[in-house]
Amino acid sequence: MRSPESVAPTTRDRLRGLRYVWRVPILLTLVVIAIPLGGAVALLPAGEGGGSGEPLAQRIVRNWSRWMLRGAFGFRIVSHGTQVNGPVLFVANHVSWMDIQLLDTQRAVCFVAKAEIARWPLVGWLAARAGTIFLKRGNPASLSAVIAVMSERLRGGRTVAVFPEGGIEHELTSITTVRTFHARVFQCALDARVPIQPVALTYCRAGCAWDGATFRSGEGFLGNFLRLLGEPPLQAEVHFLAPLITPAENGRRAMADAARAAIATCLSERA
Repeated sequence: MRSPESVAPTTRDRLRGLRYVWRVPILLTLVVIAIPLGGAVALLPAGEGGGSGEPLAQRIVRNWSRWMLRGAFGFRIVSHGTQVNGPVLFVANHVSWMDIQLLDTQRAVCFVAKAEIARWPLVGWLAARAGTIFLKRGNPASLSAVIAVMSERLRGGRTVAVFPEGGIEHELTSITTVRTFHARVFQCALDARVPIQPVALTYCRAGCAWDGATFRSGEGFLGNFLRLLGEPPLQAEVHFLAPLITPAENGRRAMADAARAAIATCLSERA
């Protein structure tokens, strides 16, 4: 299979400036729209729903995320598999900061994210308005508090999503690499007695899985944001895999390993 990086590099570079010309105005429009929408999301009820009964707050987040990825970044979003209805813990591999927006295009959920994201321009503000649970990495007390909030949200009928790898790896050694999942975050699903659904995320170019969505060496959020804003259209894929049962005899380590294996298998097949 040919590398997507080898596909028409000259044309891609020549068109980058033109992409900024039409994408930046779309981005700025979405930023302006996000201000009142973010306030509305913070005030509206956020209960779980589905179909025509989807709560307005969730519908706002889902549609805005779709506009952002499709309109401003030119993504084609493709989903595979079936989402679990009702409260569920989504566990996904972590490729890019855009993973949050990508999952939000499918269902507005409560994310667990590193505390640093709260300080990111626009993305952090919107994440806070949407009910993101912020975690101070390396702080056991913070993790305990986060797990308690996750359990509370799940018992309240919400969907929670977490990236159990714990962060984004700069310059992936392999597109199919899925690092060890931190098992402790799975405890909330065991406590709330809700299903765990593994979700595999991947970004593709010219039919090939593409590793350029992640941070490059020395690249910060703003640099990555601007680079992706000028990239050729990408296909972003969300694979909803078979849910895992959570009986008492299945400990969190076993659930974490099973979820990781399912996602790794999916990514290997996609590559």
